[in-house]
Amino acid sequence: MAMWNPWRGCHKHSEGCKYCYIHKGDLKRGMDTDNIVKTDNFYAPVAKNKSGDYKIKSGQTVYLCFSTDFLIEEADEWRLECWQMIRERSDLHFLFLTKRIDRFMDCVPEDWNDGYDNVSVGCTVENQDRADYRLSIFNELPIRHKNIICQPLIEEIDISAYLNHVELVVVGGESDRNARPLDYAWVLSIREQCIAHKVHFEFRQCGTHFIKDGKKYVLATRDLCSQARKANINY
Repeated sequence: MAMWNPWRGCHKHSEGCKYCYIHKGDLKRGMDTDNIVKTDNFYAPVAKNKSGDYKIKSGQTVYLCFSTDFLIEEADEWRLECWQMIRERSDLHFLFLTKRIDRFMDCVPEDWNDGYDNVSVGCTVENQDRADYRLSIFNELPIRHKNIICQPLIEEIDISAYLNHVELVVVGGESDRNARPLDYAWVLSIREQCIAHKVHFEFRQCGTHFIKDGKKYVLATRDLCSQARKANINY
């Protein structure tokens, strides 16, 4: 596993961004998240050591732009060079998530065709309104490996109409002392939708405010992922 953030900074884009951990972390460090800038890590996939070997070893999954959005407008002038590096490193698998899926076809290279086999795209949704808007677009896009990321999930949603050709659905709650609650019944509903369509499902994390069988819990941030794993409901 490797992380690659060729630029940093992002803008809050929809309801799911309300308690974004990137914005909270930058605020503590006195940084302006709305300032989108290239990083020193820009050429990480093609960086080599003194022996001439790639520093990122073959076969790894590279998590791309997990502290920003790969399709953000300010990065339009830099993205083509990133695609060139992704194409060069066909021995790696690149994964990025986006709330800006409506920009996708304006952001892909000319040779994209039906997609690069070493790229997975995760479309992020948080409520039914964003699911219907983004996933109706996502469903029609030429992408070889599609994931749906329902995190933070802030209400019950039905995504069953959008699961064709999707490989994985991830569900998770919101992390913040003021977070909107995650109801376990919503998680199970999405799981059943995935099983019905034979799509892999992962319960990634609980929410800080978590509801199960009508009972409300407040969980520590450090326990959100481990409690989700204990549910043992991945499919």
